[in-house]
Amino acid sequence: MNDLYQNFQKFFEIVIADTAELLEHVYRIRYQVLCIEQRLPGFDPAHCPDEKERDNYDSHSCHVLLRHRPSGDFIGTARLILPALSKPEKPLPVELYSQTDPMLCDIKALPRQQTAEISRFLIKSQFDRRRDERRREDRRKETTEASSEKRSTQDRRSSDRRSGLTIGLVLMSGVMRMSVKYNIRHWLIVTEPAVNKLMGFYGLDFNPIGPPIDYHGIRRPYYAKVEDILEKMYNEHRDAWEVVTDRGAYSLIRIN
Repeated sequence: MNDLYQNFQKFFEIVIADTAELLEHVYRIRYQVLCIEQRLPGFDPAHCPDEKERDNYDSHSCHVLLRHRPSGDFIGTARLILPALSKPEKPLPVELYSQTDPMLCDIKALPRQQTAEISRFLIKSQFDRRRDERRREDRRKETTEASSEKRSTQDRRSSDRRSGLTIGLVLMSGVMRMSVKYNIRHWLIVTEPAVNKLMGFYGLDFNPIGPPIDYHGIRRPYYAKVEDILEKMYNEHRDAWEVVTDRGAYSLIRIN
């Protein structure tokens, strides 16, 4: 059993938020991270007088919570925005708020019932080291010219394996469980390019499908075919694959 998976089992628990009580935790984490911590611009606490952050996509989304086992606290959440059953043609946020290139990904040609947008991918500040990782990435760029590209990549992967980015990886295991449950085979997301690059060290790099845009900060639209991500992770990042799929329990590909 690899170290990443051992840490996953020891420190974290994935909880599907499928009850009203669990959804309360989801919305309160979102309020804390977005409205109080102001981790992304454009979220006003005054718009959430009940201290719960919600929008009109939650009615056709599935949600997951990340529990920190030692403390028992919920520390993160993510959602998959699914096609609206009553209005399947309803655009996803990526279609409304970003500029996607049909030559890179024709979203309208994707099977709608198997396509979902990863959204509200959030971790409480005391557990989120992604900002520290981005600072490390900046420092590494300063020394890249003095070392080979291969050596630099190996060093980055080694550093990130020991970092809090593992928490983001664990949260992706929740996204994977929801994707299996709803047979989602195509992922869309709007996120910071630096976050996508960091996740790429685990094989979770999505393909850019449009230019950066100012949408709750500078972010960019991305697409990934779930089977392709899983196959790459299995072949090149087996330790991360075991975390995301819970050692194959949640996977959309068949392993020989």
